[in-house]
This record gives sequence, C-alpha cells and structure tokens, in this order.
Amino acid sequence: MAEPFLRITEIFHSIQGESTWAGVPCTFVRVTGCPLRCTWCDTEYAFHGGTRMTFKEILAEVARHHSRVVEVTGGEPLAHPGVIPLTEHLLDAGYTVLLETSGAFDVAPLDDRVHKIMDLKCPGSGEVEKNLYSNLDHLTSRDEVKFVVKDRADYEWAKSAIDSYGLDQRISDGGLRALLMSPVWGDIDLQDLASWILEDGLPVRFQVQVHKLIWGAEATGV
Repeated sequence: MAEPFLRITEIFHSIQGESTWAGVPCTFVRVTGCPLRCTWCDTEYAFHGGTRMTFKEILAEVARHHSRVVEVTGGEPLAHPGVIPLTEHLLDAGYTVLLETSGAFDVAPLDDRVHKIMDLKCPGSGEVEKNLYSNLDHLTSRDEVKFVVKDRADYEWAKSAIDSYGLDQRISDGGLRALLMSPVWGDIDLQDLASWILEDGLPVRFQVQVHKLIWGAEATGV
C-alpha cells in the first residue's frame, strides 16, 4: 500500500500572527491548493505547485523545529482528504494542532483535539456564498471564528452574522474560544474598525496580522 502524502507549499517556523495564539512560536504546514479565490488573498502562491511529501517526511520536517504548536494551513487544508489523518498523526506525536480553514468545507470529521480557526467569509471576500453554516454546530470551546473585514459593509455583515447565529452567546457560555475580527491589510483604517467595535460593544477580539508587522506584508515563509 502506498504511503499517504500531501502536496506541500512550505513548512516553516515562525511567530503565530493571528488568533488567540498570536505571538506564540509555531511551526506551519502550508498545504498546496485552494478552490476559493478571495479578493484579498495573501497566499496566492499556495494555489499551485508545491512538493509531494509523505506524512513521514512532513513529520520529520516539523520535528526539526522547536515548537510543540503546529498549524496546518493553506491554501485550504480541508480541500484535501489527507489533511485529516495528518492532523491525527501530529496530535498522536504530542503536538498542539491548530487548523486554519475558510469554513467552506465540513469540519466535523476533524479530531476533537484540533483547535479549529474558521472563517466566516464576508461579502467583500467575493466568496460569501461558500460559507458552510452547518460548521458552526461542530465548533467547541477550543475553536475560534474569524471575520476578515474589508470595509464598513463587511463589518455590518459580520455584526449581523454574530447576532443571527448567536455567536456572542456561544462565547459567553464557553461554546467558542473567541470571535476574531481582522482588517484586510491596507484596505481599512485600523482606528475606524476599532471605533466601530467600541461604539457597538461588539464581543470580538480585534486582531492584526502580527507576522506582517514583524517581517512585512510581502514576506513568505514567516
């Protein structure tokens, strides 16, 4: 039987730039390929190419780095069935595993030990129709929901979604770790977004992409 493999764009060790894990040293496994085409995507280089790597090779490369926190990202990792068993191998090896997903693919098959960081796509992404809202029923206190906001219309949409799906209540009763609101880099004034959140008393965690502050917006492998 052939050894399982995935096509990998890069594996690198960096500072986690987003989510409640921001600031933590983390090893990233970036899987190649994504069927979505968000208008603001900053990882288009992961759409194609990559290197075929067996699970054994992936785990060996991850083990070269010091961090015990690993994020599987993309592209869109859940577009590739092999990602689910890869996360299980990483968990069984003792790693804390984060998985960043667009929210367009079913998260239910993931091991409960995985920390899911899941987008709800706002209209400004151009992919709002890809949201799989049934995923919300499979999120736990380990998991986080992220809104990437391009403009005031996106902000208002996110605010409405939080209310419609009771996401603020899910935070208060321990059902989610956090609601994240992230500005599209360079498209929205940070003070404006912060002021909207404060004026509305929105129960979100405002976040910027820390890795871009450190290494710049165009850097890859960080």
